[in-house]
Amino acid sequence: MNLVNLYRYFIVLLFIALLSCKEKQANPYEWKTIEVTATAYNSLAYQTSSNPHITAFGDSLKPGLKYIAVSRDLLKNGLRHNTLVKIEGVEGTYLVKDKMNRRFRKRIDLYMGTDVKAAKKWGKRKVNISYRIEIEKDSTVTK
Repeated sequence: MNLVNLYRYFIVLLFIALLSCKEKQANPYEWKTIEVTATAYNSLAYQTSSNPHITAFGDSLKPGLKYIAVSRDLLKNGLRHNTLVKIEGVEGTYLVKDKMNRRFRKRIDLYMGTDVKAAKKWGKRKVNISYRIEIEKDSTVTK
């Protein structure tokens, strides 16, 4: 074996060793499920505010996007800004992009752009939602 081949052999072994030492990273997220009351809303001033395309988090709403607003009590459960949410009976994944008025509890509002008919057709119903939260790295540490 000449020196060049020996060098190549050493590099390959080093590469294999590095790959085998790498720890498999665990999934840092878990999904939780909760039953909520679900209604729908539109980007219209009479339903939201004088600037109906801006959310309470400061995001811009555009018809066709899969967004929801959540009641403020759900923020404490992990349904924070940009949390991924799956809604029972509805296709796709939604993002938390807005907060509802403080008077609501255990409630979500599906964003339906400017389609008032669709929002009225949805109505008000109880649904199960699943939402993704980050797993705490060390729950034994006290704050």
